[in-house]
Amino acid sequence: MDERVREHAEVLVDWSARVEEDDDVVLSVGPDAHELAVAVAEKLGERGANLLATYSDDEVTRAYLRAHDGEFAEATHEKALLEATDVVLSLGGERNTSAKADVPGETRRAYRTARAGIREARYDTRWVSTVHPTRSLAQQANMAYEEYQDFAYDAILRDWEALAEKMARVKERLDEGSEVRLVSEGTDLTMTIEGRTAVNSAASVAYDSHNLPSGEVFTAPYATAGEVTFDVPMTIRGEAVRNVRLEFDDGEVVDYDAEQGADVIGDILDTDAGAKRLGELGIGMNRGIDRYTDNILFDEKMGDTVHLALGRAYDACLPEGESGNESAVHVDMITDVGENSRLEIDGEVVQEDGTFWFE
Repeated sequence: MDERVREHAEVLVDWSARVEEDDDVVLSVGPDAHELAVAVAEKLGERGANLLATYSDDEVTRAYLRAHDGEFAEATHEKALLEATDVVLSLGGERNTSAKADVPGETRRAYRTARAGIREARYDTRWVSTVHPTRSLAQQANMAYEEYQDFAYDAILRDWEALAEKMARVKERLDEGSEVRLVSEGTDLTMTIEGRTAVNSAASVAYDSHNLPSGEVFTAPYATAGEVTFDVPMTIRGEAVRNVRLEFDDGEVVDYDAEQGADVIGDILDTDAGAKRLGELGIGMNRGIDRYTDNILFDEKMGDTVHLALGRAYDACLPEGESGNESAVHVDMITDVGENSRLEIDGEVVQEDGTFWFE
């Protein structure tokens, strides 16, 4: 076994999920994540946690969704399992990154809506999602497999404490601010952030962060106005999406277009009322991610990028007892801010052409 797989498992269990003795852990394993699953299971055994391993495969889900009549009931057995669980570790490793591309949009929407309670139960655990570098991900990123492994581990095996200290400076500015303005080619967007709390997403539940790799600072904006162009290539729901343009007025999308994949964006916006509003503003700060890979887990954390998500806002960004934007979806899209761009907080430039004020 590549020693980096064991290091990945150690970071996941120790730093990210903070697994303790006697924790009840659900380990969700993708079809090509076997090697990482073995390493994680070994770490969990050493820790004295209680392990339940489950299998997660998009091809299995595709078969189920395409055969179903579309009238989904809540899977109460799965919800009960999660309510009895302390930690959920999701190890992505699909053989086909577009396995669900031919599932009808209305079926996807109905399925996600029916699973709202299950998502909430999962969010109440110390959940962390990561991926094992696979050949399918390498192919999607247009890299050789060994090249992709090097890339993935450069992003995952970071000095997370040092990065957390740097990101804390951006979090502080967002916490103190009232309005954010993002300006670049095809983008001039303002968002209110007053009363919100930014998350220093340092790949650990101790920071309210649930992705490995991570390396972003995010908050929950509202009262969005203006237009934004997402120029980073993405695959959303198994379909290619290119150069998405959204126009906002009074916090809501009032017009949209895309060079490719406009129908995908339309399906997302039609999910529910909250899908037309932003749930997240994220600022990428992981310099170990040095190229786009068509994988949102990595791409949204890349330095010199900003991402915005349509749909659900995370509770960690909201005042206690307050509900933010609610939706069955949370779909991130990314814009490059490396050149001819600036990010302002209350009129003061905090990042210009990819460089923060303290760099």
